[in-house]
Amino acid sequence: MMDLPVSVIGGYLGAGKTTLINHLLRHNEGQRLAVLVNEFGELPIDADLIESTGDGLIAISGGCVCCAFGSDLIGALADIQNMSPRPDHILIEASGVALPASIATSVGMIEGLRPDAILVLADAEQIRKNASNSYLADTIERQLNQADILLLTKADLVAAQQLKTVRDWLSEKFPGKRILPVTSGKIPISAALGALPFPARRAAGAETGHGRFHSLVLRSRHRIDAEVLGAALADDPGVDRAKGFVATATGMALIHVVGNRYSIEDVQEDHNTGVICIGLKDQFDQDRIQRIFETSEMRCQ
Repeated sequence: MMDLPVSVIGGYLGAGKTTLINHLLRHNEGQRLAVLVNEFGELPIDADLIESTGDGLIAISGGCVCCAFGSDLIGALADIQNMSPRPDHILIEASGVALPASIATSVGMIEGLRPDAILVLADAEQIRKNASNSYLADTIERQLNQADILLLTKADLVAAQQLKTVRDWLSEKFPGKRILPVTSGKIPISAALGALPFPARRAAGAETGHGRFHSLVLRSRHRIDAEVLGAALADDPGVDRAKGFVATATGMALIHVVGNRYSIEDVQEDHNTGVICIGLKDQFDQDRIQRIFETSEMRCQ
């Protein structure tokens, strides 16, 4: 059984974490999500999504669940691991002043769990103002610096030039970070959580999610150097997410890419090979990504 992926959603107060979580629950694309919140006093779930409550657990439409972890995050994660049916992905909502990397570090110490992405939200209207506040600056900058992917929220509430100015500011302060503009929390689950379908009959280069994203399926009949491919995809500025199985010199491997980080997991079972990549269409160069794949083939010929 493959490790259960865990994403941490962080960002300063008012950045839009609740809006994002509700969007992902409404548009889960068949993924069973488990949402962990610090306490139910500030429940981030819209009332119309809740099916039932009891024993510290809230059942949500679509097979999703929500529970509070309070001071026992490890215990709450263990409870979710033992659920039947098992969730496909765990979301942990960090408090507005928490540092998400410390949560991800705790997750990485638990057998059977795999830290996926740290998603940090930044309010396009307020982030520069908040970051200039001497009382808030350290916390906010540390949160942003710990992100695998920065979600620039409320992008529709600012003028195009202001949005560009904020993106440029973030790119300068945090070079190499993937920055995705978001409107009303609307982002494909594939981009936010890496919940990419394993490549089957999907058309290569198909446009996905709200018209802002492109995807490409990479396939090969040859063996692949998984380390070369993973590192190159993580280094490509147009690839925000990638996931899939490849045949290697020693067997089969599962590749995960999120932002500029990647992981390789050896798997025992046979799977259909193929890697699906996704990214913002204005930065997504299909020819360049295809060349990356071909290079990883040659390394293993």
